[in-house]
Amino acid sequence: MGEPHPWIPNSGELEEILEKMGVKSVDDLYSDIPESVRMSPDQWDSLPIGEGRPLSEIEVARRWERLMARVRSFRDPPPFMGGGVWPRYVPAAVRYIIERAEFLTAYTPYQAEISQGLMQALFEYQSLIAELLEMEVVNASMYDWSSALGEAFLMAVRVTRRRGRVLVPETMNPLHRKVAETYLYGLGVRVEGVRCDRETGLMDLDDLDSKLGDDVAAVYVEYPSYVGVIEENAAAIGEAAHRRGALFVMGVEPISLALLEPPGRLGADIAVGEGQPLGLGLNYGGPYLGIFAVRWEGRLVRQMPGRIIGLTRDAEGRRAFAMILQTREQHIRRARATSNITTNEALMAVAAAAYLSLLGPEGLREVAETTWYMSHYAAKRLSELPGVESPLLKAEFISDFTVRLPARAAEVRRALKERGVMAGIPLEGHAWFTGNDVLLTVTEVHSKEDVDRLVELVSEVLGVASG
Repeated sequence: MGEPHPWIPNSGELEEILEKMGVKSVDDLYSDIPESVRMSPDQWDSLPIGEGRPLSEIEVARRWERLMARVRSFRDPPPFMGGGVWPRYVPAAVRYIIERAEFLTAYTPYQAEISQGLMQALFEYQSLIAELLEMEVVNASMYDWSSALGEAFLMAVRVTRRRGRVLVPETMNPLHRKVAETYLYGLGVRVEGVRCDRETGLMDLDDLDSKLGDDVAAVYVEYPSYVGVIEENAAAIGEAAHRRGALFVMGVEPISLALLEPPGRLGADIAVGEGQPLGLGLNYGGPYLGIFAVRWEGRLVRQMPGRIIGLTRDAEGRRAFAMILQTREQHIRRARATSNITTNEALMAVAAAAYLSLLGPEGLREVAETTWYMSHYAAKRLSELPGVESPLLKAEFISDFTVRLPARAAEVRRALKERGVMAGIPLEGHAWFTGNDVLLTVTEVHSKEDVDRLVELVSEVLGVASG
């Protein structure tokens, strides 16, 4: 391999690289891969690619199209799956706006003030989210809900100077919890679950009171929860946290706030959430948008991660936009930085601003109401099937709801997939749920015909399973 290049990783002698990795040969790197899925060197030569010659661009394109034609796409009906990201309709104008050359970047420039158009778009995003959440200060922005939550907990630890625990509902999104635990691991802060009622899914206030102590930095609730329940005790939970000196953190799905009381009105110190429903689509798993907001208090704003865009006047008195706070940046504050996240997904924030501007308050409420009606219609139709308990949790919901089936949820999901429908997230192993429990999602993109088709297929699958 020749002499190692100082700027190119793994460019030294192969033996030296393997020695530093602690293996004897390249084969050791994939020794854990089952033999049944490995490809031997002689099989590589027999691959039907190129027929022993280089392929032209058009030949490669045609082969790629044939391969992609084998990929199954679930659009009719859209998937009945949520759990943190949801199938939502994206107006065509949103994509047109963010594909303009002036916006088509994932990053805010370091010399931000020379990009007044982008600064204004991000200022509008902050203003719209602040109005939706009824919180005074919004950043622009974070990666996604889980990273925003991790940053919120770190911020709570800094503000309260408590390095003991953060309290979360036992039903919270398991992926978000893993991310939060990873964020807090280095500080030795423990993420502790608070019991939730098995009939309603609501947080047990007595269990919360018994676990609150002087070492608790934050209390967190999802609104709605991962299992779809709207936490009707949110204000009481916040009051309990404040009595013991902890910060109150709320995680929100923004569309639902068109119908629900906003976190600012419920006493939240910090609100985080997922901006994906605001015109981003599913995007094969990303990129998404982390919402992060705080109430107006100096100790919170100064410890807030991310960048804040402000409105000011230039030397000639003209309206101008400027980056007024970026305490997170290691290039600005180095060891004193509040966070070392160095990309703020600015393009996704612009998309959310475009979506909210296009819909307006009435349009957003219409989307939320349609979602509520369609999900409740789906829950009612499913409850008519023999042996199906729907919804399982007896509390209000908007889009996500839990169902108990008379068969294994994973097997029903697999059978539905074979029939062209992606539906549900099995809940086995999560909190107290069993292998027959599943989390379903219905939003404004699902029609009555889509729901009826789902119910018919579930009935068919359950009939096969019971027969």
